[in-house]
Amino acid sequence: MTRLARVSFAFLGVVAGTGFVAGAYAGSAGYGLGRLAHGEEIAAWNTDVRADGQGLPAGSGSVLRGEEIYFESCASCHGDFGEAVGRFPALAGGEGSLSDEDPVKTVGSYWPYLTGVFDYIGRTMPYGDARSFSSDDLYAITAYILYLNDLVDEDYMLSAQNFLENSLPNEGNFFLDDRAITELPLFSGEPCMRACKEGVEITSRAELLDITPGTN
Repeated sequence: MTRLARVSFAFLGVVAGTGFVAGAYAGSAGYGLGRLAHGEEIAAWNTDVRADGQGLPAGSGSVLRGEEIYFESCASCHGDFGEAVGRFPALAGGEGSLSDEDPVKTVGSYWPYLTGVFDYIGRTMPYGDARSFSSDDLYAITAYILYLNDLVDEDYMLSAQNFLENSLPNEGNFFLDDRAITELPLFSGEPCMRACKEGVEITSRAELLDITPGTN
């Protein structure tokens, strides 16, 4: 269900809960509040792309075309080669840095699925003009980001047909939430309230750990 539809049904619940005639929503006699969403309105919101590729639009785009769009709309924030400018996030590099104290989380080093890259760009980019890219633009930009991370060659053409052939390097390190199995049993038993630890010692202080600001 799309957000627009959820909002509409939520509104119905409010109307019914306050004693209004819910039937008015469907056009029967009553207050005439709201209306059913048109198919075009639902389609405009229903643009999510799932990890299994469901929702990918028709289209295609090359690395070379993506390079042109990237330099026009993306490089000013993300750098000419995805290295980032200022505090904007890097899109490339960072391989092998996830275990470092200051990891560099990029599409090549951290992101799990390429569909997430496509979906995120389509919803939020370019900065200040979100949702202005066409489907072909999105395929081209995504292809160029793959190229920046040395995952495809410069003559590569990305499309809805070959999209799922591309796996990001860190995909295997993501897994389903297993806290119900691994953590819940640890916190479901009888809590210890007395003499739970043989000894307690101070190993460091908050100021040294950069948790609290200095006193000067």
